Amino acid sequence: MTNVTILGAGVLGLSVATEIAARGGSVTIIDPNGTPGPHGCSWWAGGMLAPFCEGESAEEPVVRLGQMAANWWQKQGAEVTYNGSLVLALGRDLKELDRFGRKTTSFETINADQISQLEPDLEGRFRKALYFENEAHLAPRQAMDVLVKNLGHKNIVVQSELDVDVDDQNQIIDCRGLAAKDKLDDLRGVKGEMLILHCPDLDLKRPIRLLHPRIPLYIVPRGDGIYMLGATMLETSERGRITARSMLEMLTSAYALHPSFGEAEILEIGVDARPAFHDNLPSIRSIDGVIYANGLYRHGYLLAPVVATQLADLLFDGKQPEFSPKTLNTTHTPINEVDHEHCD
Repeated sequence: MTNVTILGAGVLGLSVATEIAARGGSVTIIDPNGTPGPHGCSWWAGGMLAPFCEGESAEEPVVRLGQMAANWWQKQGAEVTYNGSLVLALGRDLKELDRFGRKTTSFETINADQISQLEPDLEGRFRKALYFENEAHLAPRQAMDVLVKNLGHKNIVVQSELDVDVDDQNQIIDCRGLAAKDKLDDLRGVKGEMLILHCPDLDLKRPIRLLHPRIPLYIVPRGDGIYMLGATMLETSERGRITARSMLEMLTSAYALHPSFGEAEILEIGVDARPAFHDNLPSIRSIDGVIYANGLYRHGYLLAPVVATQLADLLFDGKQPEFSPKTLNTTHTPINEVDHEHCD
């Protein structure tokens, strides 16, 4: 049967490997950096599985297809928390809350009493919020670790190097993220910056988005008083240093959400560049026999499952991916048309 070699062990590469292996495919994963770690942007993600909130700025497929993500991750064994999302604004920015509501769906507008019922630590601090009940979140590093372990149980491990060739018996799938810019001229980097704080005086139970006209803030609870703060989307491929303005504005916004963040300890500072195309949607395309899956933008954990599923549908059933910019041709017969004697 057709062998599949996946380049890149970030969230997309691991998700593709998981989906193909689950259908009986033969998978090899290659990443010069080895298993997931701080070298990849997947390490620094928020982990919000929030398709309806993303509708505020994302294209329609993100909202529609992102709704499968939480179930997919839970099926893999990742710890998914179904507490919804809460979108807030300070009194001076309530127009931003109205604007957010006009651009999104599947939420309930709630008052101060309802806010305090959901988040007792925010009692009396906000008059109005949007509550997206049918959203979830996960811890990205734990989720990737689950995929690595699951693949290991099938004797699929991340290899640091291996000579691979494009031929009729080996389909290469390139999931290298921004490193694939050497082959994808239209790929660009969007810098993201984040902080991980320890704030044991707060017990927030769900991701919170605090709206601001310039840089909105999101805060994702990790448990045990640990929170991830993120916000920035800078059009640059620079991936090593946080800007002073970004750090100041994230911390100022967190303090405005609750003064306890003023006493928080900064545990980590994360900076990386996320791969994106002009429309900020993923793309699955074939160049010289290699399939390139890329461009998750800020939707890594939200869209990796559906991109992986579309790729597996292509390889096993010959079904054209929705995220393919044009008809996608591979050099192989769909896997379901070859002998499956040894696929169980």
